[in-house]
Amino acid sequence: MIGRKVAEWIGKTPGSKCPDHVSLRIWERCEGRCHISGDKIQRGDKWDLDHIIALCNGGENRESNLAPALRARHCEKTAADVAERAKVDRIRKRDIGLTKPSRPIPGSKASGWKKTFSGEVIRR
Repeated sequence: MIGRKVAEWIGKTPGSKCPDHVSLRIWERCEGRCHISGDKIQRGDKWDLDHIIALCNGGENRESNLAPALRARHCEKTAADVAERAKVDRIRKRDIGLTKPSRPIPGSKASGWKKTFSGEVIRR
């Protein structure tokens, strides 16, 4: 066996910065291509390491979940990831009853109408 086997880098916290030698390994693994657009990253282009599965969507801060991305594409993907997470949170809150309905339930005290004993509907 020539060389040595290198263990995968795993960040201690979600905000841990990836060391430069690990960034180089990731760059070489992806052959210097943006993982979002597939474009070759040229000298002078601004790029970032992007989490393939975003941290907010359950991804991990580890070498196998990182890939180079052009900064403009990275910003678009991050906005989409945040929007996806917000939608999931809204649906979960609604399903477990943490949000109030947008309109009052007809006949409830919150509505502007009430029914009399005779069955007539009048304004409160």
